[in-house]
Amino acid sequence: MNKVVSFEQVKPLLKDGMSIMIGGFLACGTPHKMIDLLIETNVKNLTIIANDTSYVDRGIGKLIVNGQVKRVVASHIGTNAETGRLMTEGKMEVELVPQGTLIERIRASGAGLGGVITPTGVGTMVDEGKQKLTIEGKEYLLELPIKADLALVYASVVDEIGNATYYGATRNFNPIIATAAKIVIVEAGNIVKVGELDPNNIVTPSVLVDYIIRGAN
Repeated sequence: MNKVVSFEQVKPLLKDGMSIMIGGFLACGTPHKMIDLLIETNVKNLTIIANDTSYVDRGIGKLIVNGQVKRVVASHIGTNAETGRLMTEGKMEVELVPQGTLIERIRASGAGLGGVITPTGVGTMVDEGKQKLTIEGKEYLLELPIKADLALVYASVVDEIGNATYYGATRNFNPIIATAAKIVIVEAGNIVKVGELDPNNIVTPSVLVDYIIRGAN
């Protein structure tokens, strides 16, 4: 089934109060056109789950500046002063999660696991209120899975049914978040016919993808 749709067709999927996973690392591998659509529709009270909040004028940072985000779950926010300001003023909730723990919690959701255990954060503010386990004399934290209503993924080349491949660093969080949301929209740098992708290079299989929109090359 051809899953390529227009921006107008995906607009009804964007709703106030959604939890949205967004791929990218400091805007590299981020679905920029889908973020622009979120800004155009002006949906509010979003929970954004991502590696970072980018910069004030790029990617996820534009959503922050536009006042559309009520909560952020990310590994760092240091490149976006507006995120820090809103957090310290109590206007936006920020949950900081160590980067490896964050991606593993997302992966756990996609794999149907009950959580992951990690020594990262033991004895720090990260472990407050979390269940701890001792295994072979070493203490670990139980970190729970993270899922979302929607995942916005950027892929370099996608065929018309949703098989996707990634180039270089754009791969980052994208393949993992594609496994952990109810709806997955892939913004494609390039769309090709079914059969044109080498099956050995497919990273995200079509079964995980609900919609494809045309992004920038």
